[in-house]
Parts: sequence; structure tokens; C-alpha cells
Amino acid sequence: MYRSLLLLVGLVLFLTSCTSNQPSRLKISATTWIGYSPLFYAKEKGWLKPLNIKLLNVSSLSENMYLYEAGNADAYVGTQYEYSLIVKKDPSLMPIMLFDRSFGGDMVLSNVTIDTLQNSSSSIDAYLELDSINSTLLNDFVDTYAIDKSRLNHINMDQAQISSLKKKEMKRDALIVTYIPYDIQLKKNGFTEVASTKKSLDLLVIDALFTTEKTFSEHKEQFVALKKLVDDAVVALRENPEEFYETIKPYLLEVSYKDFKDSLNDIIWINKEVSDELVKRIQQANLPTRNLI
Repeated sequence: MYRSLLLLVGLVLFLTSCTSNQPSRLKISATTWIGYSPLFYAKEKGWLKPLNIKLLNVSSLSENMYLYEAGNADAYVGTQYEYSLIVKKDPSLMPIMLFDRSFGGDMVLSNVTIDTLQNSSSSIDAYLELDSINSTLLNDFVDTYAIDKSRLNHINMDQAQISSLKKKEMKRDALIVTYIPYDIQLKKNGFTEVASTKKSLDLLVIDALFTTEKTFSEHKEQFVALKKLVDDAVVALRENPEEFYETIKPYLLEVSYKDFKDSLNDIIWINKEVSDELVKRIQQANLPTRNLI
């Protein structure tokens, strides 16, 4: 009996030691947008389990934001738009990891030229999803081309509705803020692309991982290790995109391999290589860079 008691005490001490070495659970919420796919690749490869990181899968950036605000995630991935909303409530929020930037995937279309938009004094109908990164793109566009914001008549529509607009039915000058693949039908309907995230850094959409100073401090080793895994996943994507696709396919719904490959042309990975010009532009977008891993 004494021997059994010693064995029991030894087992308890061993389990306690193992538990103490396990980092506390870190919950990260993410959508399955191509720019965040390295996270899902890491999950499917089993890389996140030893770090005790739980990846929460959501369907939209707004849902992602609400999940984080409700306290159900310790960190979230998103754009500078969601950051601009949450940081007003929690000034300690900060980006700690960059993923990618849009490279032509987001654009502004119009039924007239930029010269006409600049030189006319008439109102402009601006079609966009107001509660989204569309708003940021519209502001960047009018600032870049010095268009008076007071002339804008904001019309809030989802992209499915927007894609049904036709140039011949427009009664006034119009701007449309959209993204792939909705631009295809709009161009068929007569609208012309006047600006995009591919043409310059004037229109900027950045994808990053955000958390608070407190959470970063408490989970710093996990975040640093996660950054290494994200870098490894991007390398795996570049070396064998088909294997990468097959690994994350359960999260991509009906997206074919061809569509997946094509979508990679619409982003630029900035997880490692960030030019001084881009850093400056990110800072201009009021995204702090001092705590980036």
C-alpha cells in the first residue's frame, strides 16, 4: 500500500510538471480568406497543438470582429478597417503580425473618367458596403485624387446587389468600390476601373493579426512561435501550392484549385519582406508598426 501511495504521488507530480510546462490556451479567430490560409495550413498540419493555440473559423471579417469584441478570442485577423473601429474602444490594440496586402483584388470603378470626377461640381453616387474595408478604399481614393467628399452620396449595398448595376442606367456620375470577382460583371455592364490596390500604394488593404498589449505580453512566446509557423506555411505554399491547397481544402468550400491559384495573384505576401515604402504607407494608415514580430 505504501508503495502504491508513492507511485500515486509520483504520478501526480509528473502530471503537475507537464501541465506547468504547457502554455495557456491562446484563441485566435480568422476567416478563410486566402491571406489567412497559412494559419489553417498550420492547424491541419498539427503545428498549433503543441503551442496550445486554438484557431476559430468564422465566415466574415465583421463576425470576426464581433467575436473578438465579445471576448471569445484573444486575437483576431483582419484589415485596418476593423482595427480603426476597435482601437477607439481599446487603445492598446495593435498589429503584431503582417500577412499580406491586396494587389489588385480591391478596386474602384466608375461610369466616367477621373478627370470628369475631379472637374465636375455635381454630386457623385458612391456604391459600396459601408461597414467594411470598402469605406477605407473610398476615402483613400477621394483623398488621392482630391475629390470633394461633400459631393459623395453614399449608397450602402452588398456586392451581389452592386454587381447588377448598369452604366446605361446611371443618371449621375458614379463610383463603385468592389473586389474580385464582382468586378467582372460590372465591367461587362459598362463600368471602367479607375483605381486599384495593384496600381499603387495609394489604395491600401493590409491583412494582419491584432491583439492587445496585455495579451501579447502574456502569450509572447506563443505568438513568436506562431510567426515562424506562418513563415514556414508560406514557404510550403510557394514550393508546392497543390499540396497546400489539398491541405486547406476543407475550409475553401467550392473553390477549385485553379481559382485558388488565380487568387494568389491578387495578393502580395508581406509576412517577411516589407519595403520601407510600404512601412511608411502602413503608418500613414494609422497602423502602428513598432510591435510587429
